Amino acid sequence: SLGLGGLDHNTGAGPKKVEKHWINVMSYVSDLPVISSDRDLSARPHVQTQTSWNAPIMWELMFDNNLYDRKHKEANTTVALTVFAVGRYLEAYLKTFLTSAEEHFMLGLPVTYFVFTDLPEQVPEITLAPQRNINIVKVEKHTRWQDISMMRMKTISEVIDTVLQHKFTYVFCFDVDQIFKGRFGSEALGESVALLHAHYYKLPKYRFTYDRNPESKAYMTEGDYYYHAAIFGGTCEKVKALADYCYVNIMEDKLKNVEALWHDESHLNKYFWLNKPTKLLSPEYCWDESISDAKDILVKRLVWAPKDYEKLRTR
Repeated sequence: SLGLGGLDHNTGAGPKKVEKHWINVMSYVSDLPVISSDRDLSARPHVQTQTSWNAPIMWELMFDNNLYDRKHKEANTTVALTVFAVGRYLEAYLKTFLTSAEEHFMLGLPVTYFVFTDLPEQVPEITLAPQRNINIVKVEKHTRWQDISMMRMKTISEVIDTVLQHKFTYVFCFDVDQIFKGRFGSEALGESVALLHAHYYKLPKYRFTYDRNPESKAYMTEGDYYYHAAIFGGTCEKVKALADYCYVNIMEDKLKNVEALWHDESHLNKYFWLNKPTKLLSPEYCWDESISDAKDILVKRLVWAPKDYEKLRTR
């Protein structure tokens, strides 16, 4: 059980009434804003700006921030952000993640954070801007961090089915051990959104770490790109389809005592190979500052937080 009727947590400037967002159901916004005329694919000649199936790869200088924001405001776009903060990850990362998101994520649009944690009473108080809310959902803590990582797909599917699809135009799913540093705005929204992995976007395909085990449902012999599971998003329908695909295939692997090389990320890569994303985010949207060659990165929109796996992960 997700415990969706459980603890809610709303803070902000001045008194703010606690709302259960899944009670006041809004009609689903079916007419998604289509914005393409402003994209300048030639603005970044040294990086790939479009896929072979004509999906844009979003880089700084390619788009007009104000146009995207205006179109999404006119369309009454609403965004849900899901993040899992389980075990020691809550204390280590959640406050910085949320406070930095309030400075940079989808500013000017209604946003609700859905925080999934085994420690709801320890979620920090965060000052929120108008039209921005936070809901806390208690989840079970799994013994192994690999299971925490993989089982989030089941949880995301369930919360979309029971809550998000009734009120939100888009949902974005994030790892918690990240820090927003620059605009992460409405230009990132799309029907099905995948992220290019910062460590692989320049490498030849034979270096991509797809699952190569034929026994796994994540097995791949070829692909388009290597995608990073730290961020994915889209409409509720498309994100639920991705989450369901990953969860079903993870469980089929478990029945055979097989575990994909990079867990849910391996299954996500297989999904996006079979179901092409409609928009790709460049590594600006999730950059690892330990990478020395950053000449392509004009704006660091989100960066990896420093990690100490030995302290953080449950064995």
